[in-house]
Amino acid sequence: MNTLSLMGTALAGLANPMSIMLLFAGVGVGIVFGSIPGLSGAMAVALFLPVTFAMESADAFTLLVSLYIGGISGGLISAILLNIPGTSSSISTCFDGAPMAKNGQAAKALGTGVVFSFIGGLISFIILIFVAPSLAKITLKFSAVEYFGVCIFALTMIVALAGNNMVKGLLAGCLGLALSCVGMAPIDGTRRFTFGITELSSGFDVLPTLVGIFAVAEVLAYAETVIKSSKTTMIKQDFKIKGFGFTKAEFFSQKWNALRSAVIGTGVGIFPGIGGSVAGIMAYIAAKKSSKYPEKFGTGIMDGVVASECSNNAVIGGALIPLLTLGIPGDGVTAMLLGAFMIHGLTPGPLLFTTSAPLVYSIFATCIVANVVMLVMELFGMRIFIRLLSIPKYILMPCVLILCTIGAFAANNRMFDAKSILFFGILGYLMSKVKLPIAPFILSFILGELVETNLRRGLQFTGGSFWAFFKSPIAAAFMIVAVGFILYTAVKNVLEGRKGKALE
Repeated sequence: MNTLSLMGTALAGLANPMSIMLLFAGVGVGIVFGSIPGLSGAMAVALFLPVTFAMESADAFTLLVSLYIGGISGGLISAILLNIPGTSSSISTCFDGAPMAKNGQAAKALGTGVVFSFIGGLISFIILIFVAPSLAKITLKFSAVEYFGVCIFALTMIVALAGNNMVKGLLAGCLGLALSCVGMAPIDGTRRFTFGITELSSGFDVLPTLVGIFAVAEVLAYAETVIKSSKTTMIKQDFKIKGFGFTKAEFFSQKWNALRSAVIGTGVGIFPGIGGSVAGIMAYIAAKKSSKYPEKFGTGIMDGVVASECSNNAVIGGALIPLLTLGIPGDGVTAMLLGAFMIHGLTPGPLLFTTSAPLVYSIFATCIVANVVMLVMELFGMRIFIRLLSIPKYILMPCVLILCTIGAFAANNRMFDAKSILFFGILGYLMSKVKLPIAPFILSFILGELVETNLRRGLQFTGGSFWAFFKSPIAAAFMIVAVGFILYTAVKNVLEGRKGKALE
């Protein structure tokens, strides 16, 4: 049977009450987990994994994949309405989504996020279905050396996120790298920068860091405005939403941005361990670089929300490619899906497509249908979501703070994580006061461990010679492009500075 006939059979297999119930329940619960700061789609999948023990394989993966899709997309809700990413994948959605909400365009921002989440996911699932085996073969050629090159290239995106002040951007990036080094070193487990504090041995977890630097910092900033003005302010929102909140012309103006971002997200998803947060930031940078009005990014425009949401949802399809074709999980959620395969006596890999083809295409069909269910549920739900902004912030912010604390603790069941959100909240607040950009800090913090781990593994493989990294064509290409990107950005900034002085 060919791909289309197998897909038709798989879609028909989902047309039963049990599958439909699991689809709606999985997507709905995933959206809730994704939208609450501190929780995530990964946590939803982890909680429901034991439930699938007694299920048929097809039903189990219908539930788990639906939770995955709902969890990733749900993060846009709090990112836009509260300027707090519900999941790490939604970091870059805050850059323009939250300013749109503050400008009274919350409905437009939510509609944009929901629709382009659907489009990004759909493009990645089409790629997953038709070209998964071919793309996965390329990743087989990647060792620690090649991953180091990829991570270095991604790390150079800091210069693009720095904005007009390169020094402050690089300072924020260095701060993120420094904090990523706290704890036990990769490979040899040497303790670093722990200062005798046992809890610091495990380092700072990504989730509490993000929750603190966005959520707690936002609460502190709000408290300051109330103290200064002695009153609370409310942004007027239009609760009567027409259609998706944007026009047909605005939709079609984003077609190339959406396609480019979806391809970036799928590509990043294929590389294990990098994740949706990096994909969103890279797509955001690509959209800004190719825009006719880059200066508007960060002020509240559709382009930034489109780039972020298309790419982070496209990561889902990309992350499933190495899982299904090679048995290698692309992120935390697919690592749990790998466990689900083992629970049901299945081994992901090339043979899965021949020994269990109906199940594989059932997963493909679930991806497509769950993506549609996500679109429908969020479009109807956004009329309720937007009313969150009508709740007085002196009531909403304490509730958010409580949820963030619970979510930070639940991530690893460590009180230290709940305490660390206060540290990162104060850090985020101070960074905003001295105008240090948050994005370079987040990118370098996430990539810091990946860069160091792959550097040390690569040096072990090459006998300690760094020059051996340039003998790999793939690694060398990424590093050369990275250097070229830095030089291009530096020259461009110098020329723009000279041009500005000439105009004065």
